[in-house]
Amino acid sequence: MPMVLYRVDDRLVHGQVVIGWGRPLNVKRIVLVDDTVAASDWEQDLYRMAVAEGVEITFADLATAVQQLPEWEADPRRTILLTGDLATMAALHQAHPGVVSRINLGGIHHRPGRAERLPYLYLDAEEQALISALGASGAVVTAQDLPTAVAVDATALQ
Repeated sequence: MPMVLYRVDDRLVHGQVVIGWGRPLNVKRIVLVDDTVAASDWEQDLYRMAVAEGVEITFADLATAVQQLPEWEADPRRTILLTGDLATMAALHQAHPGVVSRINLGGIHHRPGRAERLPYLYLDAEEQALISALGASGAVVTAQDLPTAVAVDATALQ
């Protein structure tokens, strides 16, 4: 199982992803799917500096990710696919429901219009509806900031 984690985290690549998840899962690659970052060499350089030695990072916009996902899934390297928002991950699930079937919500932080569901998870009505739709389509959506924490069924968070 080369894709070991499909994670939504609005901070993208940071210590919790690289060290907290990457090391215990023995990750060799991170695929960051974000339209803005994919178009910005400057932002890509910043995220490259955040990954551990021996871990490759790949940047893609959503359209490219939809096309490349089967190839990434077939690659034997242990990989985390990371998006900064729930809508992008939902689009990947919709395009490849049999592949993007287990989704980790690791950090969606406060902004106006969002309500706290967990200390690291704030959702607005649209995001809550996306989680419900993902669950209804067969995806398992859990909230879990670190692998040592208990996973919470995100579809049950109201």
